[in-house]
Amino acid sequence: MKQMLPQGVLSLALVLVSWSVQADQASDMQKMLNDQVMAKPFSVEDEAKLNSYIEEATKRGTPPKSEPSKYWRRGYTCNDLRRYSWNDYRDCSYYYRYYGYYWPY
Repeated sequence: MKQMLPQGVLSLALVLVSWSVQADQASDMQKMLNDQVMAKPFSVEDEAKLNSYIEEATKRGTPPKSEPSKYWRRGYTCNDLRRYSWNDYRDCSYYYRYYGYYWPY
């Protein structure tokens, strides 16, 4: 029994160190993700431009493009397309507002 006590203490110490390292890694990962999100530009002007395009297309009665973007993937939303192309983002947003759902896969 005397020999098991030091092994148990050693095991407990290793577990605590492991949790500490994981907490530090999680904190670093969260900071990195926050920095990535904040680095992406958000432009109110772009949103106004999008809304203007959608209003004009709706007035003209122009249906949205039914063919999805070549970058379209399962689980995406229109915001995911912004990194690839403004036109793809615009077309996706118009499709979503027109039909109420995203492009099929």
